[in-house]
Amino acid sequence: MATVYIDNKSYEVGAGKNLLESCLSLGLDLPYFCWHPSLGSVGACRQCAVKVYKDADDKKGRLIMSCMEPVADNQRISIQDPEAKEFREHVVEWLMTNHPHDCAVCDEGGACHLQDMTVMTGHNYRHFQYKKRTYQNQYLGPFINHEMNRCIQCYRCVRFYKDYAGGKDLDAFASRNQVYFGRHEEGTLESEFSGNLAEICPTGVFTDKTLKEHYTRKWDLTNAPSICQHCSVGCNTIAGERYGELRSIVNRYNGKVNGYFLCDRGRFGYGFVNAEDRIRKPRVRHETVSRETVLEEIKRSILGHNVIGIGSPRASLQSNFVLKALVGEDNFYHGVNDNEHNLGDLVVKILTEGPARSLPLKEVENCDAVFILGEDLTNTAPMVALAVRQSVRRQPLQHAAKNNIVEWNDAAAREFIQDEKGPLFMATVHTTKLDELATRVYRAEPDNIARLGFAVAHLLDPEAPAVDDLSNDEKEQALQIANTLQQVQRPVIISGTGCGSEIILRAAANVAWALQKKNKAAGIVLTLSESNAMGLALLNGHRLQSALDTILNRRDDTVIILENDLYRHGPPSVVDEFMKTCHNVIVVDYLNTPTTQKASVVVPAGTFAESDGTVVNNEGRAQRFFQVYEPAQGMQESWRWLLNIGAAVDHPRLAAWKNFEDVTRALAAEEVLLRGVEKVTPPSSFRMAGQRIPRESHRYSGRTSMNAAINVSEPKPPEDADSSLSYTMEGYRGQAPSSMIPFFWSPGWNSVQSVNKYQDEVGHALRDGDPGVRLLEPKERGAAPYFSGIPEAFHPMKDHLLMVHLHHIYGSEELSNHSKPVAERIPQPYVMLNNDDAAERRLNAGDTLTFEVEGQAFALPVVISQYLPKGVAGMPYGLEGLTIVELPAWSILK
Repeated sequence: MATVYIDNKSYEVGAGKNLLESCLSLGLDLPYFCWHPSLGSVGACRQCAVKVYKDADDKKGRLIMSCMEPVADNQRISIQDPEAKEFREHVVEWLMTNHPHDCAVCDEGGACHLQDMTVMTGHNYRHFQYKKRTYQNQYLGPFINHEMNRCIQCYRCVRFYKDYAGGKDLDAFASRNQVYFGRHEEGTLESEFSGNLAEICPTGVFTDKTLKEHYTRKWDLTNAPSICQHCSVGCNTIAGERYGELRSIVNRYNGKVNGYFLCDRGRFGYGFVNAEDRIRKPRVRHETVSRETVLEEIKRSILGHNVIGIGSPRASLQSNFVLKALVGEDNFYHGVNDNEHNLGDLVVKILTEGPARSLPLKEVENCDAVFILGEDLTNTAPMVALAVRQSVRRQPLQHAAKNNIVEWNDAAAREFIQDEKGPLFMATVHTTKLDELATRVYRAEPDNIARLGFAVAHLLDPEAPAVDDLSNDEKEQALQIANTLQQVQRPVIISGTGCGSEIILRAAANVAWALQKKNKAAGIVLTLSESNAMGLALLNGHRLQSALDTILNRRDDTVIILENDLYRHGPPSVVDEFMKTCHNVIVVDYLNTPTTQKASVVVPAGTFAESDGTVVNNEGRAQRFFQVYEPAQGMQESWRWLLNIGAAVDHPRLAAWKNFEDVTRALAAEEVLLRGVEKVTPPSSFRMAGQRIPRESHRYSGRTSMNAAINVSEPKPPEDADSSLSYTMEGYRGQAPSSMIPFFWSPGWNSVQSVNKYQDEVGHALRDGDPGVRLLEPKERGAAPYFSGIPEAFHPMKDHLLMVHLHHIYGSEELSNHSKPVAERIPQPYVMLNNDDAAERRLNAGDTLTFEVEGQAFALPVVISQYLPKGVAGMPYGLEGLTIVELPAWSILK
């Protein structure tokens, strides 16, 4: 710690920080533009000037930029010095010289960092009377709007896009006194993290185009804390509503998970909530009916019949649990295919029975060596890929520190390390965007990838099983990886279910467990396919195939399917037979899917925006999403529908559960691996100063006129019995518990930069700890023995190709496919072949390949790649119109 005197008042601050960061952490207001906690300092805007003095006798001092000045013990500075204040006011005026002052029509108006800093500096009148410099805006794709005339040249956009996220197609183009931030030619931004420009930019240059289409001032949104629904990472979000429609998703800071950023799928994939073809009314045999009628029909379908329930990896813990209670444990089935079921169980086993700790994203960023086995992270878990990008800088930055270059001095640190990167080893089926950072890349089919992992584990610990008949190149790679991993301080092993291979997960576990014997800081990260896939795996249930077999054998059953399209999890022929054989098929969902189209009863569920629920991310962190707005008449939460069904059939257990908390308490009491979920958020009775926490800002407007066309009387606001949030602008105006923050705001800080006011230290944890409760911790003693069963080396098979899944960030995930902006980015179906395989079959790019996998016929255009292993073919996962089959599997060529 260091003692710093700021305007003659002493403060204790952390050593190694810069003055700007320290001042903000102390709660002091000091304007800035170019600095960002994740990007460090470059001193580009000159806005954070303060006066620094030699000692207590120095009365004159000198101006410095606080973001470029390290903290020193007994340092004396002044923020309020008249010369410093005048300098900051002049700087804002210079920056605003060519700004159009179009706040009234700007998307950022009222939530703009530039506005806040202009007011903070006291700049009230402009003196520039001449013609302003103007630019031509660019089309940057369906996600981001461009308005270059508002730019103040802070360089934040390119520093994030290029330096932090690794983008290649956005840059600063300068000539004389003009700097243009954009692409070399207009076109869609290629980075999977481009949406963060809307929050990184302190002005309105880059804004959310999806919000612009149904524009609402940000203070007029009803907000609630939420969790991203599009992968297993569980990024924290703030969802905003107006007029009964979800209008925006923005980042909600969580220092352990997503920090300041989101991927574009998570930010822009919310369109399914507003989709025109959503299920909004109950249906019985394709006819719209009333709530009473559908409950009566369900009662008739349940009483006197055998009933089974099929859960879902995209439904909340509460919904899955109530379904399980309704049908009984023996009749509850996980709604995933057998391979996904096995993979989920294996992930839970690795994280609970092994010694390696599952690392949150923030700790991945701080790892100094990474070994990735089988996972294309950019497309399956984009935020993990972003964390890996930061981790490769860890080791080179240690060298910079030895030369007295601190990490936050970003330009100097990057200049020093140049292209030097820390160790990153990749073993994947095909190319990934992280390959450019890799120390070494190994491309092979899943079994050979696993063999490399097993070989590395054996080199780390001879007690791990050995691998025979490796090639010389594979031996050399394994030795390099093993030697590197045991020489660093904080290595991490990353894998997942994207390859559909249990053997890869076992190999990853062996490597992590072998490292644990030598280095207790070694960790593991395992990604899964859907938002609550981990939660479903922790909830005891049977295999989906068993449910299919049960129905086909008994032929007089009723099945309740929860938020699940079975055609994404089972062979079409088998699912078709299942649907025909069931006496009654009841589907509770919000999406129109092939499953709902064949159901006898369809019940309209609420989406995450209209529901309360808990999900568990890949780390094992339970997190809650809150209802943003009440669903339209006819829709409600899945778990509430299931409680209604329980009441209709006089179910003895469900009758005791009246609300969300009753369900959650029962869940925590009955499910061993889910104990602790009741502690994720405070109870619904929680109050602050006797008040609820408002979902709406104190500037919320138009409340009395929103429904004037219907009724001039203001309706009574709904009451939320399931949380301590209110649906009004009235309530406690201080800081809510971290898990319940509906939006970030502080006096004088109207933009997203106000998150600084909610943190213990800038860039660190929120004041009462980051949201979420970790449910899974490794065993400290008696760790599970190493996995064995090493596969044989892969050999191509004549007239066959080993078919594997290739994932796409846009298209492979079910929910975001229903978002119009995302749909523009989804590729067409294809099959990818190695160039030698294509030549042997006399196929050119674009030709049609006809083949069969697991009895399912395909005819797809060919894409040729020299990087795909010979004898292996790749097929996109989850694209609309492309039947999902369990892979890896051998295909038969026609």
